[in-house]
Amino acid sequence: MFDVAVLGGGPAGIAAALAAARAGARTALVERYGFLGGMSTAALVYPWMTFHTESGRQVIRGIAQEIVDRLAARGASPGHLRDTIGFVHTVTPFDPEVYKVLAHEMLREAGVRVLLHAWADDVETSGGRIRRLTLRGKSGPVTLEARMYVDATGDGDIAFRAGAPWEQGDREGRVQPMTMKFRMRGVDVGEIKAYMKRHPEEFYGRSLIPELDRLPLTGVMGFYSIWKRAALPIPREGLLFFIGPRGDEALINVSRVSGLDPTRMEDLTEAELEGRRQALMLERFLRESVPGFRHAALAQVGTQIGVRETRRIRGLYMLSGEDVLSGRRFADCIARSGYPIDIHDPSGAGVTTGMIRGGGAYDIPYRSLVPLGVENLLLAGRCISATHEAQATARLTPSCMAVGQAAGAAAAIAAREGLAAAEVPIHRLQRLLLSQGAELGLDGEEGIGEAPDGKTERDGTEQAEK
Repeated sequence: MFDVAVLGGGPAGIAAALAAARAGARTALVERYGFLGGMSTAALVYPWMTFHTESGRQVIRGIAQEIVDRLAARGASPGHLRDTIGFVHTVTPFDPEVYKVLAHEMLREAGVRVLLHAWADDVETSGGRIRRLTLRGKSGPVTLEARMYVDATGDGDIAFRAGAPWEQGDREGRVQPMTMKFRMRGVDVGEIKAYMKRHPEEFYGRSLIPELDRLPLTGVMGFYSIWKRAALPIPREGLLFFIGPRGDEALINVSRVSGLDPTRMEDLTEAELEGRRQALMLERFLRESVPGFRHAALAQVGTQIGVRETRRIRGLYMLSGEDVLSGRRFADCIARSGYPIDIHDPSGAGVTTGMIRGGGAYDIPYRSLVPLGVENLLLAGRCISATHEAQATARLTPSCMAVGQAAGAAAAIAAREGLAAAEVPIHRLQRLLLSQGAELGLDGEEGIGEAPDGKTERDGTEQAEK
């Protein structure tokens, strides 16, 4: 019997397991692949975006920042660099192979029991609680029991199987497209920068082209006319790629597979094949047509296609797009984010964006981590309770890390004291998170559990409002 069982070993699950174990909980982490890192490693989601607000204030710290610091100490990340695309203030490059090993080492240091090559395919519930899970793997079925569970599967698999209500996609049920990312080596970054300086009109309007003499090139969005002339059957308006972690390497984020449901194995099968077909098509196009790629070669394709959106589990509060855009503060804040709304058109070529007013950040409330109908379960990662619009910012990796830390810390408190997820005292959770280095935007203990004006905003137990 564990105190806390975390399902899913991606960035959210890693942070959740570390937070729970460091708070004294006997913790298990279950991951279906033979390595950790989730979308950051399996799907090559690179770089991490972003730890900062548009104005440059860092709003995500804690375990997420500790991971960056420890990667940097191994030469596996330069830390936070300016985003030369200009979409956000900073991006954080990292070496995914080092991240896989570092995450495992950190979990072992904390005493977490890690089970790879395993996944939960049966959730037994009774009286609104999860009683046990059945894990499948090479050794056959294994029973896992815990006092509290954290769903960090990305797709809300555990909450879904436990009977929690959920939503998916926009008003028509359409989800954001999937992308098969790939790396190319032998890229001439100097040639790319020179072309950008000669043709600034060919790139995203906020690109930091005038500053490329003093800044390292971290990302590129554009080559619009070259892309248009190629007329490839991929619904994009231009190229998007990021440089690193090595100096001659680019991570290509261009393929787009729309109209499929990532929670259906048949659709995922089709998406994997189409994504790899597009990756090979793009590699040839880049080498033949794009400055800087003439002598480049394919180095790596994602283990799986990247998934932006699937189930969103309904919780005690549903974070909304307006909450994000207005930079809303919540009394039960457990994480903050400065990433804008970023919706890749489910059926077309465009991207809908929305910047947070004033260049600030928004709060993620604890109630968005507490699913309806399941007392001993918490949500972490992109499946938290949010609308289609709000999920398009909360899904980004640093936000998922911060939310994961909060879910793990809350699960540890609940397990130790025999509480349901909804009963965790928010002031105690916030103090625990602050002690673990998290950034909540609170001015000392006086602000904990209160709205900015000092008045309690909500009682933390009301049901879904949106």
